[in-house]
Amino acid sequence: MKFPNDADGDALRSLYKDGLDFKKQQSVEFFVAVPDQATGEKLSQVLKGEGFNCFLEQDDETEEWACSCSKRMLLNYNELINIQNKLNNLSKPHGGYSDGWGVFVD
Repeated sequence: MKFPNDADGDALRSLYKDGLDFKKQQSVEFFVAVPDQATGEKLSQVLKGEGFNCFLEQDDETEEWACSCSKRMLLNYNELINIQNKLNNLSKPHGGYSDGWGVFVD
């Protein structure tokens, strides 16, 4: 399987090499950095309205806030990029930005 030469492609390549089944839906967690808790709470409601399962969390070490948004989906490069772009567009008015994704492997 071929993947683009960027951070998202590298992550997919690594998951593929680790034997993850790309024909099976996975739980993908998208992270949206936000400036503070109040903003994160407002943005979480916006993202929930767009169909994302979201929760707000603060990093214990950096004390930075992030909305974690999960979605069950097939791992597809273009779809991952589209979702990150959508999250960027939705979070930008709130001072947030898409800050990567990850997969919880069973």
